[in-house]
Amino acid sequence: MHRTRRNPRSPGRRNRSLTLVLAAALAAPLAWTAPAAARAAHPFRDPRLPVQTRVDDLVGRLTLDEKISLLHQYQPAIPRLGIGRFKTGTEALHGVAWSTDVHNGGAVVTAKGTVFPQSVGLGATWDPALMNRIGSAVGDEARGYNSENPDVWGLQLWAPVVNLLRDPRWGRNEEGYSEDPLLTGLLATAYGRGMQGDDPEHLKAAPVLKHYIANNNEIRRDQTSSSLPPRVRREYDEVPFRMPLARDAATGIMTSYNLVNGRPATVTPDAAGLVRSWSDRTLFNVTDAGAPNNLVGSQKYHPDLATGDAAILKAGVDSFTTDDTNSSITVNAVKQALARGLLAEPDIDRAAGNILSVRVRLGEFDPGGGPYGKITKDAVDSPAHRALARTAAAEQMVLLKNQRKLLPLQRQKVAVVGPLSDTLYTDWYSGSLPYEVTPLDGIRKRAGAVASSEGVDRIALKDVKTGRYIAGGTGPGAVLRTGPASSSDATTQFDMFDWGQGIVTLRSAANGKTVGRYNWGDTFANDQDQPNGWFVQQMFKLEKQDGGDYLLRYAGYEKAYDWADPAKTYVKAQDDGTLALTTKAEASRFAKDVVSSGVDSAVKAVTGAGAAVVVVGSMPFINGREDHDRTTMALAEGQSDLVKAVRKANPNTVVVVENSYPTTLDWEQQNVPAILWTSHAGAETGNALASLLFGDESPSGKLPQTWYRSGADLPDILDYDVIKSDRTYQYYKGEPLYPFGHGLSYTAFRYGKPRLSARSVGRDGTVTVTVPVTNTGEKAGDEVVQLYTHQRKSRVKQPAKRLRAFAKVHVAPGRTVTAKLRLNASDLAVWDVTRDRWTVEKSVHDLLVGASSTDIRQRAVLDVRGETIPARDLAEPTRAADFDDQDGIRLVDETKTSGDAVTGASGSWLKFADAALGSSTGSVTARVAGTSATTIEVRLDRPDGPRAGTLTVPPTAGDYTYKEITAPLAGARGDRDVYLVFKGETRLSTFSLTP
Repeated sequence: MHRTRRNPRSPGRRNRSLTLVLAAALAAPLAWTAPAAARAAHPFRDPRLPVQTRVDDLVGRLTLDEKISLLHQYQPAIPRLGIGRFKTGTEALHGVAWSTDVHNGGAVVTAKGTVFPQSVGLGATWDPALMNRIGSAVGDEARGYNSENPDVWGLQLWAPVVNLLRDPRWGRNEEGYSEDPLLTGLLATAYGRGMQGDDPEHLKAAPVLKHYIANNNEIRRDQTSSSLPPRVRREYDEVPFRMPLARDAATGIMTSYNLVNGRPATVTPDAAGLVRSWSDRTLFNVTDAGAPNNLVGSQKYHPDLATGDAAILKAGVDSFTTDDTNSSITVNAVKQALARGLLAEPDIDRAAGNILSVRVRLGEFDPGGGPYGKITKDAVDSPAHRALARTAAAEQMVLLKNQRKLLPLQRQKVAVVGPLSDTLYTDWYSGSLPYEVTPLDGIRKRAGAVASSEGVDRIALKDVKTGRYIAGGTGPGAVLRTGPASSSDATTQFDMFDWGQGIVTLRSAANGKTVGRYNWGDTFANDQDQPNGWFVQQMFKLEKQDGGDYLLRYAGYEKAYDWADPAKTYVKAQDDGTLALTTKAEASRFAKDVVSSGVDSAVKAVTGAGAAVVVVGSMPFINGREDHDRTTMALAEGQSDLVKAVRKANPNTVVVVENSYPTTLDWEQQNVPAILWTSHAGAETGNALASLLFGDESPSGKLPQTWYRSGADLPDILDYDVIKSDRTYQYYKGEPLYPFGHGLSYTAFRYGKPRLSARSVGRDGTVTVTVPVTNTGEKAGDEVVQLYTHQRKSRVKQPAKRLRAFAKVHVAPGRTVTAKLRLNASDLAVWDVTRDRWTVEKSVHDLLVGASSTDIRQRAVLDVRGETIPARDLAEPTRAADFDDQDGIRLVDETKTSGDAVTGASGSWLKFADAALGSSTGSVTARVAGTSATTIEVRLDRPDGPRAGTLTVPPTAGDYTYKEITAPLAGARGDRDVYLVFKGETRLSTFSLTP
């Protein structure tokens, strides 16, 4: 795609002589008034000078100790130069969320500003223009908070997350935009540009892309390795990082926790090389929280922190997010690395310069804080931002099904039920809601009086031994204890919310607060607004015993950590009535009294109503989140039962699914007439939902990822080869429940015949596809016109289809609007593993225009005048990682600093297709490493085809100690597929077949 280049330069390159620049600047008229003569003398404070000149001047004034102090997340003040403290990282995925307070031990401080829909919801808007406006609002609010307390609210924003949603079971699915790299890249670019502002040299805020790279599982996330073949890496995982950086919409990356091809991403050489090559700006890269310590801890990749921290800086990562506010650990490790010769002062200068480059662009050293320095706290939760949040909440809702045109609802009596009908939940990366409009609030405001029920059981728990009930406090809550002998008092009653797989939360009827562990102790209290925190302490299980009694089991997440006692997870009523954690054998037995049935209450509410709206879904701190992948994609069992009961009582049932990921809704799709999906969309959720349900607006959201019918349709979550494993809509061969790009409207659109600006194009050419879209219905609506391509002929496996462009158009009833879709032939390039470069192949491409990835309305054909990839030349040293196919192979790190190799156990193989072997036999040479003796066979045509030779692999001194070995070949002639078949565990870096 076209890339705008401003002030092109290599990363870190000096523009020109400092002396010449200063002379020119001093000869120019003064454009600002210096605050003090001494400071005016420092060029780094002169906004007329180029950024790099200012950075060079400032770095040159710092002592080595001062430069080292800048490398930690909490950068101290440098009073002698009038430089204040600087803290990296304010969370801002869908609004300013939270930060930490250096003066309070790193305590989390939560913002109470505009909370936009979750990122996966924003992905469903398919609207880059809207994303740009949201990003600008987030940048304004970040500035507003920063103006009040810069020590807490830094202007480097850790957002957006651009990891692709290749597996919907990922616990952090809510944080990404889409499974598609183009959609993700365009939305991230728009969001980042909005946050940065429009000034060519200054930043309103500094967005950082998370998490580089191939980070899409939480299970053992700091120990698992994402095995990325070159095509998957280049064509899929790198794209959404490359696009924002190439378009000047981000200021750096955060490295991820996982390993990639055996090397921790914290020390990826891409941070110094590939990533910086994508941008014309100087980037400021950071580690994820605690990741430097993982190198010597869980990953055991380096022997000590000095070695690990040196490797991080050498790899091109500039800032250490670790050890909370205690920077001394990092500072001491870096100094040790310098003393041991692992680092030199230029390494420190480079990292410090990268950091200061962004600080200069943020206006920190400009008079008045630069062009964005006048933004105040008034920007936070402004009326304009509330209106924007309302627009975003509506645009991201997706109408999945609408049988018999049940929606939009008419002015009939409506009942609203369900566990999410009268509450709004935030997630780990949300700010606090400044106000709330629940689904019930919004519908009630729009439709007047409605019948309602949350559809959850209200229960009381009686200690069987004493006959006394568990009771909580009123007001802010109190420690739970047994005491009352009757369940009629509200203090003994709890609403039980079912989140699936036996997990429930208990909300006190006395004060509306959720029950959880009290102050990290063994007792419990009804004092929380919702389940929350990194260690979610508000989860329980009621385990039914023989005889009908129950054990109350505490199911908080932290039980999986070493400092928790996994044996003591059951609740016991002590002699004084307080509840304590104990073993299962010592746990108290409780009788469960159902004060009122949630299903019965919901059925009563919907019976006789013109329509029933049942709101179900997830609790973002429970149903999959950071550090916890989902083990099911189904609705909670109790919620599913509620939907079935409501549907039986009222045939006009609308199911609203409010969650953060695809859900297996097979029964609902078959039996419920209308289904609508929304993410947890912030304070305006209820208003937006009501406007769509009653037809004030027509739904326009489109699914940003595939919804599968079953978890059985997915491979292992740790399988990152989307091509070989047929992942995402691009390669999936089954029939999804709802396809990528799906979303219905209250009107209908007719697609006219597409017109191409050219029927044939060279590999550097561009084609414009115009498609007339006619609204044939009676309501205005927005349609996302999607352009996919399929390459008919290729040397490699091609996607069934791949999104290439889209346009969101508004069409009035009876009117026609022309959608314009631009296709660059260069975007059709594949990564050619035989020559280690991008190439556009000569082929015919089917152009598929439609309303989703499966709802294709029109087709056209484009001839692309590319090249034919020649046969492989294996006479040249060939990287083993550049295979065409494999079985049982893992990609690993060639060395601890760079390169990929492969490792294979007995029976595993590599395929190198279309190799030109020539007319004579010769020899095979390979570079191998490992501690075991084994063999590698060279076979032709098939893994069990004719054997052309056998390499005898000796043990070496270790995995990174390579030895070159050679063996003769026989019968290796002509154009053949070559297989390397492993007979035991070994590492293979490169090989060649020579005549």
